[in-house]
Amino acid sequence: MFNDIGGLELVALVVLAVLIFGPDKLPKVIQDAAAFIRKIRAFSENAKEDIRSELGPEFKDFEFEDLNPKTYLRKQLAENEDLKELRSSFDLKKEIDEVADAVNARESSGVSDTAVPATVNGSPSGGPDLLKKRDKPARDERPPFDSDAT
Repeated sequence: MFNDIGGLELVALVVLAVLIFGPDKLPKVIQDAAAFIRKIRAFSENAKEDIRSELGPEFKDFEFEDLNPKTYLRKQLAENEDLKELRSSFDLKKEIDEVADAVNARESSGVSDTAVPATVNGSPSGGPDLLKKRDKPARDERPPFDSDAT
């Protein structure tokens, strides 16, 4: 509950509480706050149990944390065998590395302005204009005007 509060912040809160409530009323305020928190927890547990009993026996293992989309997706990905098989057969990092290697090898080989389709695993990666090497304009030269881009 208080994982993100540091020691210095906790000391500052205690000092502030002593200044606001005074040393004689502070124990009573702490007891009241603890009782209030216990009542809220009991109320939420009773509400959860009522919802579970109303949903029926097929939802007896229903967890309210599953309503969080991240938790639900993580649970479904961990339990579904088809998704595990698909996930293990597809290695995104390997695919990206292969494409990057193909592009880097193409740039370092000094290909001229003629378009040569790049290949990844023996298959063309796209049209001839996708990886066309272009000359860089001089520093004071303006880039060519492209009416489609404006």
